[in-house]
Amino acid sequence: MAASSISSLASSFASLSFSSQVSPKPNALVFPVAKSRSLSPSPKSLTTLRVSAAVASPSEPFKDLVKTRLPGGFAAQPIIGTGRRKCSIARVVLQEGTGQVIINYRDANDYLQGNPLWIQYVKVPMVTLGYEGSYDVFVKAHGGGLSGQAQAISLGIARALLKVSASHRSPLKSEVLLKRDSRIVERKKPGVKKARKAPQFSKR
Repeated sequence: MAASSISSLASSFASLSFSSQVSPKPNALVFPVAKSRSLSPSPKSLTTLRVSAAVASPSEPFKDLVKTRLPGGFAAQPIIGTGRRKCSIARVVLQEGTGQVIINYRDANDYLQGNPLWIQYVKVPMVTLGYEGSYDVFVKAHGGGLSGQAQAISLGIARALLKVSASHRSPLKSEVLLKRDSRIVERKKPGVKKARKAPQFSKR
């Protein structure tokens, strides 16, 4: 039995073949290198979509309307009034119409963000004289905030209505619509936090 097992082992070792080639760098690992592929897609695989859409801003139709109704600009119109409040300045033009109010080429409700108080400032002079549906109001306002601009527009409309008729002075004056409100924010003073607010006093 031992002789047969030894002979079988010898025959199995004889069947094994060893390569005589020795790698010059035994520790080097060789990995198969794949062919590089370009990441840029071929023009045939891309489908270009070109969508052209003209997006009109909400002020465009009113801009064309103002240019049509006011040839020569604001300064060339006969019925114009200028109002001021804080840092806001408003130039107002009145034209016979249906009572539309356009501020900086936008509808008054849209421009004043639907604030009922600011809209009331704009409408009070026309309502006082009963002209809310007789004149269109075109306004160019700048400076300050919306509250100051609304009050400047109110003064500008009142001054423009004086050019329509001198008899409007009495009812407008009785509603205090012709008075320029000169109140502004008081300047900050050195040594205090605001105009008058002082830092907290500490005895120790």
